[in-house]
Amino acid sequence: MSNEQAISFETTHLVRDTCLCLHAQRAARALSRRFDDALRPVGITSGQFSLLNALNRPKPPPIGPVAQLLAMDRTTLTAALKPLERDGLVTIARDPEDRRSQLLGLTDRGREVLAAAVPIWRDLHAAIEAGLPEVQPEDLRGALRSLSQAG
Repeated sequence: MSNEQAISFETTHLVRDTCLCLHAQRAARALSRRFDDALRPVGITSGQFSLLNALNRPKPPPIGPVAQLLAMDRTTLTAALKPLERDGLVTIARDPEDRRSQLLGLTDRGREVLAAAVPIWRDLHAAIEAGLPEVQPEDLRGALRSLSQAG
């Protein structure tokens, strides 16, 4: 690359200091690590917690709405479900009303694991929110929701 096409080091600093994508990725990784560590005693990751929580509904949902809620494509969601199904936490069944569709559900064991995980999530979540003195948690959630719905 010639010097004429080189990006200045100042630009590198500008991106490092202002890039929303970079800061969202860093924050997501840091939060995931904290929740993964906290949830380890119940045998699930933060992503699995979110997935189990998304399945905690009165009726088993189809895969599409769950994928949409978690901002995942169906293939990625299906891959994420496999270990949970193998461990007996979720069920994947054909929809009796539409054989092309699959319904996702929690097993009794899945409900037990989720019930054990919620107090851990609640405590860590409260601690993280309390550690955000410069930001109102609801404002941050609102901004993140806006970003996740843009597209």
